Amino acid sequence: MTDSQQETTVLTSQDLAPAQSSSQLLQRYQDSLMGVFGTPQQVLVRGSGARVWDADGREYLDMLGGIAVNALGHAHPLITSVLTSQQATLGHISNLFTSPMQIACAEKLLQLAQAPAGSAVFFANSGSEANEAALKAVLRHRQSSGKGRILALEGSFHGRTLGALSLTHKAAYREPFGELIGGVEFLAPNDISALEAAFADDDVAGVILEPIQGEAGVKPIDDAYLLRVRDLTRASGALMVLDEVQTGVGRTGDWFRFQAVADGAAQPDLMTLAKGLGSGFPVGAMVGFGPQASTLLSAGQHGTTFGGNPLATVAALATLHAIEASGLLQNVQQIGAQIATGLQAMPQVTEVRQYGLHIGVDLADITAPDLVTTARERHGLIINATGEKTLRLAPPLNLTVEEAELFLSRLAAAIPDITASQAASSTTESKDHS
Repeated sequence: MTDSQQETTVLTSQDLAPAQSSSQLLQRYQDSLMGVFGTPQQVLVRGSGARVWDADGREYLDMLGGIAVNALGHAHPLITSVLTSQQATLGHISNLFTSPMQIACAEKLLQLAQAPAGSAVFFANSGSEANEAALKAVLRHRQSSGKGRILALEGSFHGRTLGALSLTHKAAYREPFGELIGGVEFLAPNDISALEAAFADDDVAGVILEPIQGEAGVKPIDDAYLLRVRDLTRASGALMVLDEVQTGVGRTGDWFRFQAVADGAAQPDLMTLAKGLGSGFPVGAMVGFGPQASTLLSAGQHGTTFGGNPLATVAALATLHAIEASGLLQNVQQIGAQIATGLQAMPQVTEVRQYGLHIGVDLADITAPDLVTTARERHGLIINATGEKTLRLAPPLNLTVEEAELFLSRLAAAIPDITASQAASSTTESKDHS
């Protein structure tokens, strides 16, 4: 081994990016990164389980999990070990080749999804990429069937790449980019009459929807609506695509949300996954159910450089193994119910929408963004606001009873803080106007 090789093997992340204070690092961020994410809330330097630490050494309880990504928390020993071992063996090989990890991970996903014979998986790098693949499959079907319309739902979020954005409802995300992919129509969620009317002319190529709308505030699509989508698409020859990027991989207490609907009767033609699939390592997937859906895209019609490489698929395979071996689906249900019960007892909480550890919380009298800031700055709690009055929680699936109680106690302490702060602000404003 040469001296340069030896030197490289002993470098650490701290050697490459020496420690500084949060304020120093945030200034460097503003000087060097594009502002598409706004100003970061804090600079995080390490994590363990459901806890993270910032550059100033302060600890936080992470109830957001990287927005439903860190399914096993931070620095899970199994994920750390398999990634280290795989990188030391074979990290990337291009899709001119395959690896045992890629094959085993695809097989495991098909098994857990209870997919029929002839089903298949396409690996991508993110939820947006998985949804791009699904949209391209629908577009291929649109071309071959002659059916021109694609249906999505109001309140939907499918990603920010061009195709995924075409399926995303929020005008603020879409309008800056002008004309997107044509033929997409948005329906009101859970309005079965509107859904049936949309199918009246037999010109629908596909329906793409989330079983629970995460970015909209963890708002569920009714079982009856999902089943009607399944019936109408099957009868008309349209495709049903479920975006389970947030809800999949155990987040709601089932492996996939569709499995909780009438014993899997809403099984789609295509399902997209990402977020928790790799426990923090970038990986997404599109699952095709049955041979027809799985062959919509043929060789050369779609691809990705990094998708399905050995590192990504070993992280995903280890995540699935850990969830299964540790009985985390049951834990998700139990801890989610514990958190929901505690939240419902708080006087400022008007509604809790709880599906495993995918939880939306509506508030009265206080604003969600202010509570997020107060909870983080004064109580060491990381949570997320999806609207002025709505919080979203998506903690690790292995959250403990003690950590759930710690969250509830910290949130209960943060609410009076923000209430007092708003009251003081109101008093100041009254004096200013007097």
